[in-house]
Amino acid sequence: MSEPKTHTIEVPGAVLHYDVREAEASSAPILLMIGSPMDASGFTSLAERFQDRTVVTYDPRGIGRSQRTVGGESTPDLHADDLHRLIPALGDGPVDIFASSGGAVNGLALVARHPEQVRTLVAHEPPSATALPDRDEALAAVMDICETYERDGFGPAMAKFIAITSLRGPIPADLAELPVPSPADFGLPTEDDGSRDDVLFGQNLRTCTHYEHDFDVLRAASTRVVVGVGAESEGEMAHRAGEAVAERLGTKAVTFPSHHGGFAGGEFGMKGDPDGFAVTLRQILGEAG
Repeated sequence: MSEPKTHTIEVPGAVLHYDVREAEASSAPILLMIGSPMDASGFTSLAERFQDRTVVTYDPRGIGRSQRTVGGESTPDLHADDLHRLIPALGDGPVDIFASSGGAVNGLALVARHPEQVRTLVAHEPPSATALPDRDEALAAVMDICETYERDGFGPAMAKFIAITSLRGPIPADLAELPVPSPADFGLPTEDDGSRDDVLFGQNLRTCTHYEHDFDVLRAASTRVVVGVGAESEGEMAHRAGEAVAERLGTKAVTFPSHHGGFAGGEFGMKGDPDGFAVTLRQILGEAG
């Protein structure tokens, strides 16, 4: 595999940066790795374990190097349209996609609109709160996080985000009455610096978790969709949502080694099992034939 080469593409409202790690003489489809709000750097370890095929990573709009020219929230449909425009720039399709977290929600939105562009989508732990049995409680918890961010800033919002996403089991109906975690307990800032430009809270969290998938369209799509969940994240919201999405698709979620960021080798402080993760991902993509 060659060293990554960075390119840009202009889309409505943003300029996207993407990196191509080209493998010579590979007949396999391009493997596009996507996250949200994680940028391309989060896939470095996983990409290194696919040197026999061309791998593309990118920074979604408003994240990392990809600057927006318009403001507001970034919806999964908007991200899906960006991907729809990016894929033809990569060469012959369709592509395979490994999608993590919010990227998995965006990948599902893409497949619902343009299944012809994707051979296999592996959607790892999409935080699709709308698919949960406790959807009302989960959606209310997310709205509380967003409101906390607007009112109190990053530290208090992130403390609530960590508490909710690491909670194992259904979101309690009396969540608002429970003690509020302190940002200091997580080493987070306790003072509000006044900024409201965080890409997670300001652009993506609400629209991602609240997105309503069209499961009828997804089940009928030509794309093979495989939902993945982490072996160590059982009971957490994204894991439970992944299982719920798989059930709605009429399939069973595939268990990957490690946790929500199990593909990472230390990026963003997340240490997973990229070797084991890559083995499972290869098995899935190999079955796509």
